[in-house]
Amino acid sequence: MPVRPNRLFARTLLAAAVTSAFPLYALADEPDQATAQESTAKPAQQLETVIVTAQRRAENLKDVPMSVTAIKGDKLDVLTSGGADIRFLAGRSPSLNVESDYGRSFPRFYIRGQGNTDFDLNASQPVGLVVDDIVQESPMLKGFPVFDVDQVEVLRGPQGTLFGRNSPAGVIKFDSAKPVFKTEGYAVLGAGNYGTVNAEGAYNMPLSDTMALRVSLQSQHRNDRVHNPQPNAYTKDFEGYDDNAARVQLLVKPTRDFSALFNVHARDMKGNATLFRANIIKKGTNDLVDGFDYGSYPTDGGNNQTLRTSGANLRLRWDLDGMTLHSITGYEHAYFYSRGDVDGGVGAVYAPPMGPNYPGQPAFIPFTVETADLLPEHHQYTQEVRLESNTKDPLQWMAGVFYFDEHIRIDSISFNTLAPGNPQNAAYATQTQDAKSSAVFGTLTYKLSDQLKVRGGLRYTSDKKDFVAQRFEPPQTSGPLPLHSDSHNISWDGSATYALDADTNLFARVATGYRAPSMQGRLNGLADKPSMAGAEKALSYEAGIKADLLDRRARVSATAFQYRVKDKQLTAGSGTINMNQLINADKVTGQGVELDMQAILSDDWRASLGASYNDTEIKDANLFVQTCGNQPNTNGVNGCTPTGTPGPFPYTQKLNGLPLPRSPKWQTNFTLRYSHALADGELYALTDWSYRTEYNMFLYEAKEYRAKALLEGGLRVGYKWDNGKYEVAAFARNITNRIQVVAAIDFDNLTGIVNEPRNIGAQFRVNF
Repeated sequence: MPVRPNRLFARTLLAAAVTSAFPLYALADEPDQATAQESTAKPAQQLETVIVTAQRRAENLKDVPMSVTAIKGDKLDVLTSGGADIRFLAGRSPSLNVESDYGRSFPRFYIRGQGNTDFDLNASQPVGLVVDDIVQESPMLKGFPVFDVDQVEVLRGPQGTLFGRNSPAGVIKFDSAKPVFKTEGYAVLGAGNYGTVNAEGAYNMPLSDTMALRVSLQSQHRNDRVHNPQPNAYTKDFEGYDDNAARVQLLVKPTRDFSALFNVHARDMKGNATLFRANIIKKGTNDLVDGFDYGSYPTDGGNNQTLRTSGANLRLRWDLDGMTLHSITGYEHAYFYSRGDVDGGVGAVYAPPMGPNYPGQPAFIPFTVETADLLPEHHQYTQEVRLESNTKDPLQWMAGVFYFDEHIRIDSISFNTLAPGNPQNAAYATQTQDAKSSAVFGTLTYKLSDQLKVRGGLRYTSDKKDFVAQRFEPPQTSGPLPLHSDSHNISWDGSATYALDADTNLFARVATGYRAPSMQGRLNGLADKPSMAGAEKALSYEAGIKADLLDRRARVSATAFQYRVKDKQLTAGSGTINMNQLINADKVTGQGVELDMQAILSDDWRASLGASYNDTEIKDANLFVQTCGNQPNTNGVNGCTPTGTPGPFPYTQKLNGLPLPRSPKWQTNFTLRYSHALADGELYALTDWSYRTEYNMFLYEAKEYRAKALLEGGLRVGYKWDNGKYEVAAFARNITNRIQVVAAIDFDNLTGIVNEPRNIGAQFRVNF
């Protein structure tokens, strides 16, 4: 069949883009006809087909009409080297950022600039996290270690139809390796600097012709690498951890048409809260002070963190005549305790200089902020029933119902390690929240022709939330102060895929998303009141192209998008105390482009490239927030330097026209893999790099709180032998050891958070 001119033009542009990005491949790609006929070389390699479940069905990635990235295999192995937690995903997919103010717990996700900087334990996020088909609503559930995982999928844009509430920015899906009916498994043991030891393994075995069991385990340990020089300090050593997790799955398949998959999982993590370091930022810049020492942390407060989670789910599947019925039942539980010295320093007023690690920087701590946050009560129950067609007819459909029930209690305790009677006389606040959500949804997909397929989806959601806050300052009490919301929403999406030819698809999608109302009440005084932000609603447009090129030795996906969010939920800092306030902005807009490319450069070389541009803007002429801890500069040593439009009151700034916080405009990621047969095995090396541009740490703009651009890279070099049964590798993460300020606390003492230093180590793996 002849290629039409428009198809030829599109594929020529894509081929030019690939050969420009990967010139090595272009040189090796097109031998002349005579050379090809005479060649006795082995057949050319091809990229493997990527199957995703972004639309709750197993589909070729190329056929899914939305922007999706799948991470698996060697790339996933190298990113998790060194015991990295889930934050390893930051920048490894276009438009994706991940950060945390709590350390290995409570990760915060951002897609296309949309996220939530709220640090309260009931904070909702506009990016949904789904693990083995179970939504993980609580922030404490979102950081479960990544091990024995088959694939990670990043779904960009609203996912309100199939994944429901709290996914207007996108969804990140984790799919664990499932039990199979054969004996197999693996074991990994690694060691590195700072006394790091990582052990991971899985064992899969058939119990009978109808049952198979898979047990997956992970244990991660690191010694303390930061130390407190203060004499008689409450906590002397920091940043060590013990993080253990397990997953047990039982597959029961008594007939060809029915299966039941049982999943039980748990995590036990002990370590430290993130270190907030006072006076580490040079005033008027985002540079670290001269003489900054990562390994030294002078503090007068306590620091420790414990997180325990557990859960179980049951997934049933019946293949019926012309349709398949799914039932997915999930239960999750979490307990959390985290105590840290939030002011990040020593003393309640001017203290002596902190020593040689901060030469000439007085430890100005205008107040004592030492807090502990607890999640003593938490449970989440979910139930989904979904019925879908399984024929090859032009019309495909799906329909389902969903129910969500969550109960949480949060305690926030104010400490002062140096005060008499602490913590017996400490003030504290409590919050309880009960949330229920129910939904009904459906989709239709119709193949109008061999080239054109259209899809539409609809979801109705009903949300109820009851919240109560109280404050106790013995012998006085405030509250209970209740909040209630009852909201309803209809989300929808429509998309189309047009096949230019067998290897090239064009797609377009319009979709809506919805985030339920949010509440919080970390009351700091008897006169404080809880705050609530109303529901936000997103409308997004995107279009793009996905193509396999050069006989499937290269693959390209490119997307352009634009979105608008009405009543966008934002989190404003309160200034001199460790609190947030929820607000709604009239509107937030975003637009940008995303690019994913993979290529086989030659028999020995493979590469991938991802890039994204995100331009976000807050549009609300009347919205303003406090800046720089809401304090004036004192003797030129404290307070930040605002650069935005002043607000109507002192130490405030207007938000109109500013970008969303923690949302860099440009992000890129690159991997290059070399492998070559050597002796009876394979020698390989894989390097990965990510780059992101500047971003504002808070809603407002200030010189000190404008994070600088950051380039980080990793490397893994290894050797496999005996048909891949054995593998030994050395690795390095943040190989340039670039340390800089990546986040801050909104006080007036320039308290910052820095990124992880270089990690190096070695691993041994055996597959069986």
